[in-house]
Amino acid sequence: MARFPFDIVGFDLDGTLLDTSGDLAAAVNHAIGTIGRPPFPTADIRPFVGKGAKVMLQRALAASGGCDDAMLETTLPILLDYYQQNLAVHTVPYPGLIAAMDELAAAGVSLAICTNKAERFTLPLMRQIGLSDRFAAIVGGDTVGVAKPDPAPIHAMIDRAGGGRAIFLGDTINDIAGARNAGIPSIAVSFGFLDGPVEALEADAVIDHFDELAPLLESWSA
Repeated sequence: MARFPFDIVGFDLDGTLLDTSGDLAAAVNHAIGTIGRPPFPTADIRPFVGKGAKVMLQRALAASGGCDDAMLETTLPILLDYYQQNLAVHTVPYPGLIAAMDELAAAGVSLAICTNKAERFTLPLMRQIGLSDRFAAIVGGDTVGVAKPDPAPIHAMIDRAGGGRAIFLGDTINDIAGARNAGIPSIAVSFGFLDGPVEALEADAVIDHFDELAPLLESWSA
């Protein structure tokens, strides 16, 4: 049997591995509710996600009646505290993820995470969802002092997962540009928290479901 083309498959977290939109929406709605703003449906909050909690909240405030620095400074700690206490109420793996992880593990691939979510949310979330032990490395947005699209966290992910040929999956420009800056190929997931056409991310490939991942990687050509 031919050697699998990759030693490490890295994943972004929110909008790639896990659909965290329900819990993020609940945290946003809790925070904006403290200043009298009406709640958003979860689907409306998905496009706000992908560039960190502060940007997510800023977008929600702007869309619900306007945002200024003082308002953001007041409501962001409320959002973060609520989210930390409610990380995995509605969060679920995307369809096909567990089976795809099983296929990759059977092929001897190491799985890893590089997310811009801070460690204080990332590590408890992965434990609560029951998937921590499946990953050789988990790098958060504050693990190495910089976040994607800087290549440093992706390089750290690769090193901590044992090194070798790596590929990275994500759903935002930070993910795809981060992979490019790190010198590794990328796959965009069309089911994530996109704020535009998936083709605009200019990834090396796109998948619409995790069922497609292992066959795509097996057939990957250098």
